Formats: sequence, C-alpha cells, structure tokens
Amino acid sequence: MKWNLGNLYPTLKDWENDYEKLETIINRLGEFQGKLDIFEEFVTYYKLQKELAELLLKVYQYAALLADLNKQDTVNAARVQKMAFLMSKMNQVTAYESPELLSIGKETIDKFISRDETLKEYSFSIEKLFRKQEHILDKKSELLLANYSQLSNQGSEIYSALAVADKIDKEVTLSSGEKVLITSGNYRSYLADLESPEDRKIVFEAIFSQYKEHKNAYAQVYNTILQRDIARMKSRNYKSSLESYLFGNDIPLDVYKNLVEVAKDNTAPIKRYYTMRKEYLELEKHHTYDRFISLAESTSKFTYEEGKELFFESIKHFSKDFQDKAHSALEDGYVDVYESVGKQTGAYSWGAINEHPFILLNFDDTLNSVFTLAHEAGHSMHSLFAAENQPVATQSYQIFVAEIASTFNEHNLLDYFIKNAKSTKEDKITLLQQSIDDIMGTFYRQTLFAAYELKAHELAEKGVPITHESLSAIMVDLYKEFYDIDITKEEGKEYVWAYIPHLFYTPFYVYQYSTSFAASLKLYELVKENPSNIEKHINLLKSGGNDFPVNQVIKTGIDLTTKEPFMAVVNRLNNLLDELEVALKE
Repeated sequence: MKWNLGNLYPTLKDWENDYEKLETIINRLGEFQGKLDIFEEFVTYYKLQKELAELLLKVYQYAALLADLNKQDTVNAARVQKMAFLMSKMNQVTAYESPELLSIGKETIDKFISRDETLKEYSFSIEKLFRKQEHILDKKSELLLANYSQLSNQGSEIYSALAVADKIDKEVTLSSGEKVLITSGNYRSYLADLESPEDRKIVFEAIFSQYKEHKNAYAQVYNTILQRDIARMKSRNYKSSLESYLFGNDIPLDVYKNLVEVAKDNTAPIKRYYTMRKEYLELEKHHTYDRFISLAESTSKFTYEEGKELFFESIKHFSKDFQDKAHSALEDGYVDVYESVGKQTGAYSWGAINEHPFILLNFDDTLNSVFTLAHEAGHSMHSLFAAENQPVATQSYQIFVAEIASTFNEHNLLDYFIKNAKSTKEDKITLLQQSIDDIMGTFYRQTLFAAYELKAHELAEKGVPITHESLSAIMVDLYKEFYDIDITKEEGKEYVWAYIPHLFYTPFYVYQYSTSFAASLKLYELVKENPSNIEKHINLLKSGGNDFPVNQVIKTGIDLTTKEPFMAVVNRLNNLLDELEVALKE
C-alpha cells in the first residue's frame, strides 16, 4: 500500500542521469533560434520537444512524489527547487519559439507537417498558437516577459510565506477547560465535533484571526496579483483579465458568466438546506462554520481493500474497458494509501506522459475516504485512457475536463450506496449530506469565489483602490446574496478572501470545479437514462487534450455555453434535499 517509485526510476542515480539529459535537451532547444523556417531544423526541433515532454514530467514527478512522502526532508525538497529552476530556464531558452513560428506563417508550417507523419500530432498545438497570434509579442518582448516570469510569481510566493511559513497556530481554551492547538489541519474536525456553539466560535476565530490581524498585508499581496494580471492583460492586448485567462483554451466568456448567473438566481436551495440544518440540529443560529456539523454519525468503517471492492462493485454495469481501467488505476505500487509522518495531506492523482499515474491518499477507513478513492481513481483512469489513445502532444488534458472524470465516479458511487440495502439509516443520511455538501462546496461556494475574483479584477481594471475594505465588501455582499448570512457578525469571516489560496496562486481557476461538476452530473444523468452512453464518457476520457475543452464536452452532448447543465445541478440539489428531508423524519 505504498508507492513503488522504482516504477519511475530504479535508483536515484537513474533520476540524476535523466535530469542531466533534460538540461542538455533544454540547452539544445536554444540552438534553433532563427532556424525554424528550415524544414529539417523544424523536424529536429519538434523531435526534441517530444523528448522533452516525455522526460520533463517524469523527472519532475519523481522529485515531487519523493518530497510529498516526507515534507520534512530538505534534500527531497531541494530536488523540487532544482526542477523549478530548470523549468524557468526552459521558458527563457524557448521564449523565441512562438514569435518565430508566427513569423514563419501557418501556411508554411502546415506544409512542413504534411511532409512528415511524426509532426501531425502537433497540428492542434499549432492551431492554438496561431489563434493567440494577436496576443503574442515579438522575440525581444517575449524574452523580456520571460525574464520577469519569476518576479511575476512573487505575489504568490509572498502569500505562501505569510499564510503558511510564518503562520503561528493558536492555542485556545475550550469550555471544558481543555487547551488545544488549532491548526489548518485539525480545525474542521473540531468544528464538526464540538457540541458547544461557543467552543466552535473560539476555534473558528483562532483560524481567521490571522487574516484579520494581517488584513492590510494580505490586501497588498492580492493587489500585487491583480496588478500583475492587469499588466499581462495590457501587454498581450486582452480586453479584460478574465479574457486573458480563458482565451488560451477558447473558453467563451458566456460559460463563466452563465455559471455565475445561474448560481446567483438559484440560491433558494442553499437557504432551504441551512434552514433544515438549523432546525434539525436545534441551533439558535446557523453560522458559516456550522456547516461542518454532521446530521448523522455513520459508524460504518471500510478498510482500503473493502473501499476498492465497493468502488469496483459500483461500476460493474459499465463496459469492461471502463472496469479494466479502474482496476489498473488502483494497481499495487501506484497508490500510497495511509497517512504517515511528514506526508503531504489531502489526495491527488498525478501522471506523466506515457507513464502509469500515481495516487496519493490519506485513507482513514471512513465513507468519505471511499469516495476520495473513487474520485482519484477517476483522474488516473482519465490519464490511462488518454495515454492509450493519444500521442505525446495531446495526452495532457485541461483541468476544465479533468474533474469530470473524478466526479462522475462519485455520482455513480453515491447512487450505489443509497440503493444498497446494507446501508444503514445513518449511512444514508451521511451520504445524502455528503452529496449535498459537495454541491454546496464544489458548485455554489466555488462559484461565489469565481464571482468574487471577477469583481475584484473589474474594480482593479477601473483603477479603484484595492484595500482590505474594498475586498471584504465584495465578500460581504456575496455571502448575503448566496447564503443570506451577514458575515460581519462572524469575527474575521469577512477576510475569507485571504483564506482561499487559489485566488493568490491560480486566478480564474476555481470556476472550473463548478463547470466540471455540472458537466459530469449531466453526463451521469445521460448514462443513467441509457447505459450505452457510457461510451460518450469513455470517448471524452480518451480524447485527452486533443481539442478545446468546451468542444470536448459538447461531443458528449453537453453544451456549457448554455445554462442547462448548471440548472441540472440545481435540480439535483433540490431532489437530494427532498430525500434528506424524508430520511431525517424516518
């Protein structure tokens, strides 16, 4: 139940040899500047690019996986830093590539591709490049921007230093007299388990107090992110920061705006759920931090092997190909199952080009862990299908479609559990709450944050001063609109914008959790209506990154430029709330 990283590299020496090889390839790529208009040089360059793609992710993955097994190991951490430096160097060395290809012209490049079969897999990447032509600068300007690439990421680095490295965990005294240290890793479990409203308030404020205490610093850091995005928008001739982030993958602005509109127009189920919780839990008031309290305690426990078998049982009605990929995804040696000292928290699946993906879990024998297993298996199945059906250039897929594979498995597993006669009443309530909370967190909450960063960028683009007051005001309005909750009544909650790392690390990213969730739910409904539609899902997984993501989803029969898929989530939530209402009264 541990990773066998020997599947990537038998020894550390083998990794070091590939690292040196990678350095050599990157240096060689710089030698082609001014030569890409020559067919033979063009072919050689792309053969090197293919070799680079296969090697880069493998070398980086091995270093990162080793580091994630023990975050306290500084030697392993140093290898990850070496990889970051090498990737920065690669960006600088190849900064000439896009301007030079654009100067050569698509007609000439298309002729090159038609003359050599090995180049055909790059047709889509060339299409994407020329689509961005108006946003790519001359060689000198591109090199200048590449030189500033590390500096442009300093806002994120400063946030990490402030929010993680320099964070001081607080000790609090509970009503029982017990003193406990509240950390980012344990506070949610305290909020879920503590019976006293006052104790929950104390724990909540222990976490959010640091954002209040450093509100001016966080605001300035976020302003650095906003100003960087505006500089990028202006330098590359985009109309807005939002467009600059969506344009590369040809995501229509309507997708983002329809998502936000549907969520804002359909907040009634949120308020219904909070009312149900308040009444059932007999709370005087339902605070935002009360969302972690369970409506029922499932005593069911599942070993990792039992969790795997439950997942495999849930997909037995799907095609053999789908089942085979699920078994392969959870093959021994590719899943690190249990928590250990220094190990990375959370869960993920990570696959390099033409390599079997690895899954990290922190399995704790709960129902939630079984669902996490199915979720991460979905990502690995996606990678396996893509590797089997796509060439190197189009194996990697976008986050926009990635979460479809994972959440599809969760929808199916939930239905299996609820229909399974072995499930207890407590299991059923727990599962219904988990599914409802997934929609609340993945669809509504992430859309709220998407609405926030859109508004913050719009204010900054208009020259409105960015302060903690202006940023908090956006959040206060959104929480009132979505939840009908005044977060100014919860000490520190108005600074929740400083608590969300994605806003600082990866702007205009979180909306994709919501779009993927909507697409997977709609796709799952199609499969339930007609089991043969599983082939639509499999074909999506097989497509890797061979098209723009909205087009990939459209091929399954789902159009994310309309409001229909998002309304499917609203309808699903209402149905689950109906089931929960009945279950709570049984």
